[in-house]
Amino acid sequence: MKRLMISAIAVGVLMVVATTMLWSRSSSIELSAAAMPLQELHTMAGVHKLPVQEIEDQSLVYPTAEKR
Repeated sequence: MKRLMISAIAVGVLMVVATTMLWSRSSSIELSAAAMPLQELHTMAGVHKLPVQEIEDQSLVYPTAEKR
């Protein structure tokens, strides 16, 4: 019974510590990313290293109706 209580307390403490660490890390990342201009975010992500893709815009292409 004593081992079970110690194990339960240890698991509870580990869960609290893990939750606290994850919460504090995510909020600091969000705050730092929100304060950065877009150009700095692109530089950090390495967007300039990606190849240029040419995409054909077909957003306004409609099928033509058949003429009778």
